[in-house]
Amino acid sequence: MPALFNIPSTVIVGAGASRELAPELSRRGLARVLLVTDAYMVSSGLVARVVGDLAAAGITVQVFADVQPDPSEENVHAGVALLQSSGAQAVVALGGGSPIDCAKVIAVLPTNPGPISRFMGRHRVQKAGLPLFAVPTTAGTGSEVTKVAVITDTKRDVKMMMLDGHLMPTVALVDFELTLTMPAPLTAAVGIDTLTHGIEAYVSRLATPLTDPLALSCIRLCGEHLETAWREPGNRAAREGMMLAATHGGMAFSNSSVALVHGMSRPIGALFHVPHGISNAMLLPAVTRFSIPGAVPRYATVARTLGWIGAGESDWAAATVLADGLEALNRRLCVPRLGSYLASNEMRFREVTPKMALDALASGSPGNNPVVPSADQIAELYLQAW
Repeated sequence: MPALFNIPSTVIVGAGASRELAPELSRRGLARVLLVTDAYMVSSGLVARVVGDLAAAGITVQVFADVQPDPSEENVHAGVALLQSSGAQAVVALGGGSPIDCAKVIAVLPTNPGPISRFMGRHRVQKAGLPLFAVPTTAGTGSEVTKVAVITDTKRDVKMMMLDGHLMPTVALVDFELTLTMPAPLTAAVGIDTLTHGIEAYVSRLATPLTDPLALSCIRLCGEHLETAWREPGNRAAREGMMLAATHGGMAFSNSSVALVHGMSRPIGALFHVPHGISNAMLLPAVTRFSIPGAVPRYATVARTLGWIGAGESDWAAATVLADGLEALNRRLCVPRLGSYLASNEMRFREVTPKMALDALASGSPGNNPVVPSADQIAELYLQAW
């Protein structure tokens, strides 16, 4: 069956790549932009630097900095209102996955009739939006190179996953120097998010010959650089390796799919506001153990690519080492268990577990898992991860 493969038309990678934003806008004749970001990017001074670069090139910038973690429909609508009042010709996203995801939907909503819930699912955005330029500041989501956005419906407590080629950024500017100041807990969370993208893209039922090499590169780079980046935040080689891993992982999963980990992670984020990377990390070992029987050779390849077991061991032994190794990796990176993170919410967590299981299934991602679970099995996995 033919496989569709989408990436941005231009990807600029390396130290100082973010400085190419003004030239990329200018060569396209774009003189007015909406910059979508968050309060931390403003306080860090990076927004001022970017605005200064653009202003020096004669580009007028309107800043929308009200994006929250797990961006909501309200964030999108506020951004669209500012976009329209400013007369912006393009959208620039600066930050982690939340600003980039929010910017994607801000860019397409003016050309596509709402409500935003109409975009939930695969290939539901009918028309192209404004040009979108993505500048990631975390080596995690890979959103700068994906056709995926996740927006929270606060009325239903549901994270709406949207996948469509019209959500793909026009230009991605991947500058690892922007990650050098990331604190250790964020490095761990987004790093394991990246690793999860690589693993799920590789074991997905929708994996293709084009996505497999990118997924394995993501996994290999995580094995080589994640722990060093966590221990040594100023290590440029490790930061560059993790930024490239995030980009490769994004390209891979956007064109195959994520699977059960992400399906289960979204309801935790929607109901308990656990950061996406942390919830992925908490779920990954248990979901991997559950999923191994459906793709033993592929999980074995993941373990070997990480360098956790030699080539001479059996596939089953390698897959088992992988599941144990993911738990050990969480411990080394000080990632808490779900139960300790949400200790004060245990009663509510158990009450809403059936809803979370149904919401996970409804997202569609679990259907791409090597072992497709039932709602009852998902509920049990939540409790195992607790």
